[in-house]
Amino acid sequence: MAIERKVKKVGTVVSDKMDKTIVVRVGRQFMHPLYKKVVRKHKKFMAHDATNDCKVGDVVEITESRPLSARKRWVLTRVIERSK
Repeated sequence: MAIERKVKKVGTVVSDKMDKTIVVRVGRQFMHPLYKKVVRKHKKFMAHDATNDCKVGDVVEITESRPLSARKRWVLTRVIERSK
């Protein structure tokens, strides 16, 4: 019996306009394989925020979950840092 580990990501909240949903921007850096330059990429994830607690600018941790809607597959785990 295999134990599945849930993927966790840390990012910044860029939108909280929806009810019980936030949009989190997760960035990553990597070295380009040919040109050896550091490249920055980002991706946006929709996450479930049951308490509508997060605001734009908060740094949060999200965890992978079952599909909750058409585009929402992540759940807010904790708020790491509040925005000013």
